[in-house]
Amino acid sequence: MTEKYIGQRLEIVYMDRTGKITQRKIEVRSIRGQLVRATCLMTGGPRTFRMENILAWKPAGKGDHRSAC
Repeated sequence: MTEKYIGQRLEIVYMDRTGKITQRKIEVRSIRGQLVRATCLMTGGPRTFRMENILAWKPAGKGDHRSAC
């Protein structure tokens, strides 16, 4: 993932530290080193993701925001 995604809404597949895989919709706020800081589009809360745990990403549609965060 590169800085071109800052400010963009993405749908990601993410593996947390316990190995649980979830699908999330986020808006990327910043990328520093291996950390992606974002806002969860479901809760509106801040989240931080490790790059190595983002398994896939694509631009998010403008519709449903009910993914887990």
